[in-house]
Amino acid sequence: MKLIAKWIIVALTILALPSFVPGITITSFGTALLVAAFFGILNTVVRPLILLVAFPITLITFGLFSFVVNALLFWGVGSFVKGFEVAGFVPALIGSLVVSAVSSVMHVIFSKE
Repeated sequence: MKLIAKWIIVALTILALPSFVPGITITSFGTALLVAAFFGILNTVVRPLILLVAFPITLITFGLFSFVVNALLFWGVGSFVKGFEVAGFVPALIGSLVVSAVSSVMHVIFSKE
């Protein structure tokens, strides 16, 4: 039940992104659910592999390169999901930061239960 609640909250966050981040467009709540699922899977499976390969760059930049990886994954989801578009790197960076912040807050809230 917690997983479904987190998924819906992230989808609602993604659905709200176009309101305050220019360059991100989304067509429907169903598309937002699909984007949330793809972004979650990529962050779980692909992101650790990329960060492992790019460990020297991450070390040199004191971990800031992980934000770049997260933004590129978010931007990449826009390429795969029809009805979700990210116009460039800066909107992808802002969108991924917002989604990550909401996910972190939910993790803290739901882990206390």
